[in-house]
Amino acid sequence: MNTIQKKIWMLAGVVIVMMFTIWLALTFYNQKTQDQYNDILQRYLQMHEVTDASQETVTNLNGYLSEPTGRTANRLEASRKRLGEAQASLFELRNAENEFTLTNYSNMIGSFMETVDRSIAFSEQGERETALAEFTEANRISIYISEMTLSIFNSELRTYERFYRDIIIQSQELNTMGVLLLSLTSVLLLLFTYLFSLGITKPVHQLTKAANELAKGRFDQPIRVNSNDEISFLAKTFDHMRVNINKLILEIQQKAQVESELQESQLLLQQSQMRHLQSQVNPHFLFNTLNTLSKKAYLDGAQDTSDLLVSVASLLRYNLKRLDHTVTLEEEAYVLKQYMEIQKARFSDRLEFSVDLDGSVLPYQMPSLTLQPLIENAVIHGIEPKEQDGHIWFRIKDLVETIVIEIEDNGMGMEADTIEELLSGSINPREGHTTGIGFANVAKRLRLFYGREDVVEIESTPGSGTKIILKLPKVMEVENYG
Repeated sequence: MNTIQKKIWMLAGVVIVMMFTIWLALTFYNQKTQDQYNDILQRYLQMHEVTDASQETVTNLNGYLSEPTGRTANRLEASRKRLGEAQASLFELRNAENEFTLTNYSNMIGSFMETVDRSIAFSEQGERETALAEFTEANRISIYISEMTLSIFNSELRTYERFYRDIIIQSQELNTMGVLLLSLTSVLLLLFTYLFSLGITKPVHQLTKAANELAKGRFDQPIRVNSNDEISFLAKTFDHMRVNINKLILEIQQKAQVESELQESQLLLQQSQMRHLQSQVNPHFLFNTLNTLSKKAYLDGAQDTSDLLVSVASLLRYNLKRLDHTVTLEEEAYVLKQYMEIQKARFSDRLEFSVDLDGSVLPYQMPSLTLQPLIENAVIHGIEPKEQDGHIWFRIKDLVETIVIEIEDNGMGMEADTIEELLSGSINPREGHTTGIGFANVAKRLRLFYGREDVVEIESTPGSGTKIILKLPKVMEVENYG
């Protein structure tokens, strides 16, 4: 992770590198010009050294001839050695333009030194006149050397005139390059500083924007910051906090929804119980009266009438139960059969009832008064409008983890909009329901009891009948759920 401190050090490093590069470039060009200038100056100094050494040799030779002592001899020898070194250094000054001139110049120095040697030799032999004559010749050659040195100076000046101009041009170019480098450096520094500051301020702005969104209650938008420093770590921590807050809010909303549904279910249950109680007009009196009529019909030989009265009495007794109690599938199926016996007596040949039950699932629990309202819907809305050939199928199947209950009729069917209204509870139960409990009430009680939303399905096509499908989890030993 690149920290902000590291970025600042990088900025300082870039500034230092750029300043060092500029200094290095300026120093290089300055040193190059200075070296070229020193080279020309050295050439002039070396040629001047030849003139100065030849004149010194003439002076020392004159002193030696006038007073041939050891001291004057040493001086003469030192000046001769100095002239020899100056002559040797002339070879370093050679080039294509002055090679011939420097060769003649070097030969003239050689002649001068030979003349000095002859003058010394004649002086040592006692031939003073000859020695003085050689001295005069040496002095004349020394003058020629001085004149030739000036001539070479002039030649060098002409040769290096263009170089001098180049030095001036290079100096001007160096000034221009300095201005350009300074401008370029300033632009690059400004650009790099902008990018550097943008790398810090942009993530901060993104984080600030995210904080404003959170302040507005928008906890579902993730926090994304394009950075790899401490701000990125802060953004990730901030986003983690947002996720936790969002989860907490969702949990609170879910709890509130569950509480609302529970209150709604309790209210629904109270309304159902109220309807149930309103429909019970002295139920024990009616129950005892039905039993008396059943026995009377049995004694009079009216077996069918007696059986019908027994079914009505059983149905009445079952409907007196509280809605918040659970029963077994077997009890619900038995009551449903009793109800269909009454309806078959009512519709006679217009209604046929088929049953297909898997006995292995009958001991499982479910809310009471669940199947009877559904079969009543099939009778009232599906079979009553038909004049003949009404058929209702009642099936219970075991699908390992779930129990599937199907109530199907070949009645009038319904539109998709009606199915939606029925599932949402927009349609109230019509008169003729013995329980006063509508389809929506049954669906809500099943969802509350099993804690699932996908327990009820309706398949229907206008003119082709309706099938109600219940997909119930297997539940055992539940006393009540209110």
